[in-house]
Amino acid sequence: MPKMGENGAAKYHQHANFTPMEVAIELGHQQGSSKCFDNDGRLKRTGTVWTASSHIITAVIGSGVLSLAWAIGQLGWVAGPAAMLLFSYVTYYTSALLSDCYRSGDPMTGKRNYTYMDAVHANLNGFKVKICGFLQYANIFGVSIGYTIAASISMLAIKRSNCFHEKGHKNPCQASSNPYMIMFGVAEILFSQIPDFDQIWWLSILAAIMSFTYSSIGLALGIVQVIQNGGIKGSLTGISIAVVSPTDKVWRSLQAFGDIAFAYSYSLILIEIQDTIKEAPPSEAKVMKRATLLSVAVTTIFYMLCGCMGYAAFGDMAPGNLLTGFGFYDPYWLLDIANAAIVIHLVGAYQVYCQPLFAFVEKWALQTWPDSKFITKEVEVPLGPSRCYRLNPLRLTWRTLFVICTTVISMLLPFFNDVVGLLGALGFWPLTVYFPVEMYIVQKKVPKWSTKWVCLQLLSMACLAISVAAAAGSIAGVVNDLKVYQPFKTSN
Repeated sequence: MPKMGENGAAKYHQHANFTPMEVAIELGHQQGSSKCFDNDGRLKRTGTVWTASSHIITAVIGSGVLSLAWAIGQLGWVAGPAAMLLFSYVTYYTSALLSDCYRSGDPMTGKRNYTYMDAVHANLNGFKVKICGFLQYANIFGVSIGYTIAASISMLAIKRSNCFHEKGHKNPCQASSNPYMIMFGVAEILFSQIPDFDQIWWLSILAAIMSFTYSSIGLALGIVQVIQNGGIKGSLTGISIAVVSPTDKVWRSLQAFGDIAFAYSYSLILIEIQDTIKEAPPSEAKVMKRATLLSVAVTTIFYMLCGCMGYAAFGDMAPGNLLTGFGFYDPYWLLDIANAAIVIHLVGAYQVYCQPLFAFVEKWALQTWPDSKFITKEVEVPLGPSRCYRLNPLRLTWRTLFVICTTVISMLLPFFNDVVGLLGALGFWPLTVYFPVEMYIVQKKVPKWSTKWVCLQLLSMACLAISVAAAAGSIAGVVNDLKVYQPFKTSN
């Protein structure tokens, strides 16, 4: 067996060139103990139901919550909450199916699938693996653009709310979101140098706390606005034809489904989150199901409260972004706190989503050019008397370029609602429903044409129809935006 060389234990976590048994034996010799490693030779996982829940909440309660008042406004008091409950149940159910696919075979001792693509590869054919990989990583790329747009809008909202406070609500307070996108991009370049998913748990917990902070503020402001209005606004069927044309009513209603789907999208990183859970009874699948139930239940309660209260406060005039659309102006300092919390949350959410893509590209590069020092070399950067950071040239270069690319595209297409709706529509059916259902059927050997098989296929087809309709509505919205939008101009 070839020697792993210096710092082999640290390098193995990212660069696995050995079989798990070889690594476990070699590391046992080098470390003098197996207590630091799981039975697959990787560093011992320490995740729990709480850390997994924080990752999920960070991913789920994202910028999507801010568009829910607008989404309910398009659908009305009947279809809006019903759609939200439907998406939450489908997300929980298919996530439970997907969590069973983390291990192939025995749920306690079967072979681990470290990523979503590994799970697809273990259960489905090669062509579907390629399709899954393209959709997953394209969706991650899109989400990173959406989060950059949302963060810049929140930073811009802080500037404008202070301007409104000083100069009055009638002052246009024109400003450009581009400098704020650049600021967010610089922050992400720094945080992107965190090597892998296991090491961002603290950032994920902080981001989850921030998500509760701004959601709670949005809810409180909605309640105050309803009290000031002296009643609840809105209608059973949503925005009226008197406000928009019949065609726009249809497109906007379809886009609303995409916004709600985006608000629940996290399945594409579920397996990666599950791979952080510690190896002990109960199985990782059981822990993940508990974390999913807890997280989806909590987020649905927040979504219902924030979305419904925002619609109750503003009715047909519900803004596309509850905290930055300036339905609220005062207290300005509270809006500033909420928007600052959004920015902090999105810094963490960006990393939670992008780490799987970072790991995939770096693993592929190592397998393709295993002898390249640019890929394998690590430079020790002192962080203190007893700590140092291992800087990898590939990680520094490619992750920086990735962030720059997403930032530039965000500057070209800053359409919050339409981008959110399109991302939700494109990712919902294939990644949240189709692949989990197909993998579960193979994993559990569900007989073809059995009652369970038919029900699962009907669920998949129904969700496909919803995704296609939502994508059509969001594309129509983007086309309308492009008719009047001028890149790199200030906004009112």
